Amino acid sequence: MTPAPAAISFQNVSKSYDGAAAPVLDRVSLDVREREFLAVVGPSGSGKTTLLRLVNRLIDPTEGAVQVEGQDVRAIDAVTLRRRIGYVFQGVGLFPHMTVAENIAITPRLLGWDDARMAARVDELIALVRLDRARHRNRLPSQLSGGEGQRVGVARAIAAKPRIVLMDEPFGALDPLTRDALGEDYRRLHNELGLTTVMITHDMMEALLLADRIAVIRDGRIVAEGVPHTLMNSEQDDYVRELMATPRRHAERLRALADRRGPG
Repeated sequence: MTPAPAAISFQNVSKSYDGAAAPVLDRVSLDVREREFLAVVGPSGSGKTTLLRLVNRLIDPTEGAVQVEGQDVRAIDAVTLRRRIGYVFQGVGLFPHMTVAENIAITPRLLGWDDARMAARVDELIALVRLDRARHRNRLPSQLSGGEGQRVGVARAIAAKPRIVLMDEPFGALDPLTRDALGEDYRRLHNELGLTTVMITHDMMEALLLADRIAVIRDGRIVAEGVPHTLMNSEQDDYVRELMATPRRHAERLRALADRRGPG
């Protein structure tokens, strides 16, 4: 079967900042296929967020090229590019003086959608992210829980029907139960809407459970990439083995607890 074309392509990309001793990214080449869910994992300072910011031109590469749907991003107006890409990040970033409905409708409004179309889209998305229209539509962000706010953030990111969504530690500030539920719900939306998703996370378990493929970045370089099963059994890199050790230990402990018989 012919593989899906690349929705995002990093081609020998490097990024340096003035005064830095080493590049933040060092000759990174990586393709993200259409409708793929790619997780990028690695330690703090490894270049994960820099990689993501290159896609929607929040920064430009020092060397190499980044393509979105076959176009070099530097040939696309930055504002136009950002309006066709969804973006979800930790802390949500909702406008505090706007209601849930107004926050969700920001990009459609900027694109010139009429009021009826925007209202219908807002109602559709509130239901899609499992919020209640009557309870949540006219609330301000300060009246939402962390999980509710992050759901609004997801709805806002996909409001203008982008094909690509970028996520930077989107669930990191949430409690474990909310984080797990929202991760599963986003994965469902990814599948239903045919999205291409790139998610930055430091949580290897989250990456293993949600992503189709994982790229491991360290010191600005991709040191391993593959489907979760392949990386779980990887022997190619000491850091990757160390990264996989924690979820493997957790799985073994949970299995032991599940198998343990109670007294009498």
